[in-house]
Amino acid sequence: MKKLLNTLYVTMPEAYLAREGENVLIKAKNEIKFRVPVHNLEGIVCFGFAGASPSLMQLCCERGVVLSFLTEYGKFMGRVTGRVSGNIILRRTQYRWTENDAIALRLAKRFILAKIVNSRAVLHRVVRDHPQVVDTELLTDVLRSLASMSKHLEKTKDLNTLRGLEGQAAYIYFSAFNQLILSQKEDFIMTERNRRPPLDRINALLSFLYTLLTHEVVAALESIGLDPQAGFLHKDRPGRQSLALDVMEELRPHFADRLGVTLVNRNQVSSGGFIIKENGAVVMDDKTKKRSAHCMAETKAGQDHAPIFGRKSSIGTCSLHSSHVISKTY
Repeated sequence: MKKLLNTLYVTMPEAYLAREGENVLIKAKNEIKFRVPVHNLEGIVCFGFAGASPSLMQLCCERGVVLSFLTEYGKFMGRVTGRVSGNIILRRTQYRWTENDAIALRLAKRFILAKIVNSRAVLHRVVRDHPQVVDTELLTDVLRSLASMSKHLEKTKDLNTLRGLEGQAAYIYFSAFNQLILSQKEDFIMTERNRRPPLDRINALLSFLYTLLTHEVVAALESIGLDPQAGFLHKDRPGRQSLALDVMEELRPHFADRLGVTLVNRNQVSSGGFIIKENGAVVMDDKTKKRSAHCMAETKAGQDHAPIFGRKSSIGTCSLHSSHVISKTY
């Protein structure tokens, strides 16, 4: 069984990463803020960071720790990795199958069906736990519509139609998202799902959590030997992690959306932790990023019932399970 290690999230914009023997150091203003043994890590994700020493990059490459760099908005900038590992035969099969419309459609249907199942589970939970404070009639209609979408999905004959159904399902799901917010309602209202950049606090929070989840999925796919860029549902685009985005479809509702809602409802994040830029973009401050990343790390390590798998699973095990399912398909 693969040992699930930790991901270190560096959210301080002034942070500098350095090496001390077999340890990763985080420095700010020439002071050591954090120290962690490299053998405890499988990845480091840096948001708007000041830099990293060549020695630290070498250590990460030698120990198989992926070092990822992102802007403060979560836009991917680059990665430092060691030698590429994996089964070349598996990857060649993956590339052939991405060109086979029938196979691509079958796998893409699986991703979207799982997404709808998990989306319905998120909405059903709030109906079950808080029937007196939510619009149960609205949520029941949305749940019924999503169930109907699942049936239509099975009859889909091509990828473009499937992508259209996925878009409709996402629209229906997010139309009821405000029902999940039980605290700080006025500060975390979603008028629509938006990104690049997010234009309100809840979208900024979700986008940040999706970025963290993407890193976990990419790591899981690469550990199995799959190419995260060669997907089935998402079209090829230079630099796009298409297969990771495919797998993300089923994981986002259960792990990222639920976590975002929990952070708001438990007042672990507040409106004061978000900054509105001149262009209208909303970003999280360092403290809010740090708290959210910490909670994501706890979610990764913890166990919770995953509807699509029918058992308790963590982010890491779900990502690996989905990756294994794809590889076994080949």
